[in-house]
Amino acid sequence: MQIILVSRHLKAARTITIMPRHLVLTLFVLLALVFSTSALFSWLSVHLRLPLVEELMLSLQQQEEKKARDHLDNNLQLMATRLGELQGKVLQLDTLGERISGLVGVKRPLVNAARPGQGGPYIAAPMSAGELQREIDRLAGAVEQRSDDLAFLEFKLLEKRVKDRLLPTILPVKDAALGSPFGHRSDPIAGLRSMHEGMDFSAEPGTPVVVAADGVVLSAAYHPEYGNLIEVDHGEGLTSRYAHLSRMEVQPGSLIKRGAQIGAVGNTGRSTGPHLHFEVRMLGVAQNPAHFLKQGDEYAQVRRR
Repeated sequence: MQIILVSRHLKAARTITIMPRHLVLTLFVLLALVFSTSALFSWLSVHLRLPLVEELMLSLQQQEEKKARDHLDNNLQLMATRLGELQGKVLQLDTLGERISGLVGVKRPLVNAARPGQGGPYIAAPMSAGELQREIDRLAGAVEQRSDDLAFLEFKLLEKRVKDRLLPTILPVKDAALGSPFGHRSDPIAGLRSMHEGMDFSAEPGTPVVVAADGVVLSAAYHPEYGNLIEVDHGEGLTSRYAHLSRMEVQPGSLIKRGAQIGAVGNTGRSTGPHLHFEVRMLGVAQNPAHFLKQGDEYAQVRRR
């Protein structure tokens, strides 16, 4: 960098060239002056004990201490607030977990179940920054663990809902009387001992028949013994049958939701009177429908003859 000096006292302009080393040297001199001045004031304060210097140093020291205390107090306040938030979060997650556990039917271990009785007056004990941080870390871990537990419970709840909708647990005929149960009986037509592979629900002709669970209609056709017969696939090899219908209101391949009307009570096929013959089969093997219906809320309302 060049500086040109022009003056009326000079016959010609003068040019001053400033090299980088000149700038470095100037900066070094300034820093040396600053440090020398600081060292001088420190020496004077210690050895000569000048009141002005002592007051200045004490004021600076107090300011720094106040800043440090304020910073520490702010950090402690933030940590205490965070601790309170985490404690509230843990309580909320525990309460929510208890409710979901009840819905899912999963028993959770009792928290502090084995803790002995304790008591006495409450005397607050302030916590240090280290103690606050350790408690925050512990509660953060507890929140994470409870979040994982809730995710598992959510999965189990979803699984239960799907299972409930796919299991034939609602009555196929409302306000019906229970006729022949599942098991061996005397055949109503032949009079001989036979196996009854379903449950009979006696009702007036035309009484609506609903599907007991979500599924897909496998068939809806006339059968010589079952009469008008609808068979529904609920998945995993589980099927249900609705026989002796007076009419059928679904087509094979239809997706149907539990509780949807699929037909009406009738007296078709090998039957002695209007009723619904209801079967549940697993991989083609007849199961007692009562085992499934008892898992629902309606079975207790069935009238017995």
